[in-house]
Amino acid sequence: MNLPQVRGVDVDAQTRCGHYHGATDIIAIKMKCCGEYYACKDCHNELAGHAIVLWPVAEWDCAAILCGGCGAELTIREYMECESRCPACGAGFNPGCRKHYQFYFEVGAGLRE
Repeated sequence: MNLPQVRGVDVDAQTRCGHYHGATDIIAIKMKCCGEYYACKDCHNELAGHAIVLWPVAEWDCAAILCGGCGAELTIREYMECESRCPACGAGFNPGCRKHYQFYFEVGAGLRE
């Protein structure tokens, strides 16, 4: 499997990082601000040198989530609606990540809890 480059602190082969390294911490997010995949917001804050720009609801159909299990790229909407499982390989994602949506995505009318 050949994943796109994922930036971060101590990133492993499935996109876990020094901040989030549990068994289900296997997604990376393409940042709206720089178009680079990062393992998490904290990795971006440490390494990017600029502030995170939120993905607007109007762009939630852009592929911006990477499954570290299989390399599938999901749209933001697919990710939010996948019930913490990769639709391509079935790998489990950390359901607690939804508590961090506001750090990456413009939340509001487009978000269903």
